[in-house]
Amino acid sequence: MKSILFQNADETFTVSHRKALSHHMPANHFHSTFEIFYLISGKREFFLKDRTLVINEGDIVIISPNILHRTTNTEIHKHERLIVNIHEICMALGNPSYRNILQPLFEQEYIIVRCPLQEQLLIETLSQSIIQEIQLKKPGFEMYAQTLVLQLLIICCRHVQQTSIEQIESPSPMHERISEVVRYINNNYMYELSLQSVADKFYVSPYYLSRFFKEVTGFTFVEYLNNVRIKEAKKLLESSSIKVNLIYKKVGFGSVTHFGRVFKAVTGYAPLHYRKRE
Repeated sequence: MKSILFQNADETFTVSHRKALSHHMPANHFHSTFEIFYLISGKREFFLKDRTLVINEGDIVIISPNILHRTTNTEIHKHERLIVNIHEICMALGNPSYRNILQPLFEQEYIIVRCPLQEQLLIETLSQSIIQEIQLKKPGFEMYAQTLVLQLLIICCRHVQQTSIEQIESPSPMHERISEVVRYINNNYMYELSLQSVADKFYVSPYYLSRFFKEVTGFTFVEYLNNVRIKEAKKLLESSSIKVNLIYKKVGFGSVTHFGRVFKAVTGYAPLHYRKRE
C-alpha cells in the first residue's frame, strides 16, 4: 500500500493519493470544498447524495460543497484513486471569470466525467504531475499543484459542456428502494425520525432497513441521519447569524448537548468553529 496526504493550513486545498488493497474512505463525508475523485484503477461503488453509482477505471466524480457521499463496496479490493479537495477561493487565482469557465461545477450538485482516450491520457498526466508536486514539495509546489488541478477541472467542464449527461441506473431494485428512503430522510431530517418509524413508512422491517441501508449507503441509519443534520447545521452556521441554541432544533436534535457532541464527532470541530470563519 502506498499513499500521500497533503492539507494546507487553512484547509482550502487537500490532496490524497492511495493505492489500496482494501476499502478506505476519509472520515469526513461532506466538505466546504469541491471534491474531485479520480479512479485511476479498479472499480468502486459510490453513494452520492441519494443514490449509488458504479465508478469504473478512468472515471472522475466532481462533488459540490456539502453533498454527502461515501464509497461503499468493501468487498472490492484493489484500487488506486486520487482525491483533491479545493475551495472556490483557490479557483479564482486572479481570474474573475472562473465561474464562467467552470460553469458546470456551479450548476450541478455533482458531475460524472467519462472522457475519450485522448482526454483520459491528458488527465492521467495531470494527475501524476499533481502527485509528484505533493511528493517532492519543491518551492511553490502548492500553487503549482493548484494550477494543475484547475487544468483538470477545465478539461472536465469542457467535456461536460460538449456531451449529453449520462443517466446512471441504480445497480439493483434494492438500491433504488433504499434511495427512496434516503430522499425521505433528506427531506424530513428536521423532524423526529427513528429506524422503526421510517421502516413503518416504507412497509419494511427495521431489520431489513438497517441491513440494506448500510449495504447500499455505507452508513448506518443513525450515522446517515446525523450526518445530514450536521451538514445542514454547518451550512446555517456558515451562512446565517442564527444562534446555536436555535440551530440544533431546526435540524432535528433534541438537546444542544447531544447536538454539540455529534457535531464534534462528525466534523472534528465544535459548532462555533464555523461561525468564527465568517
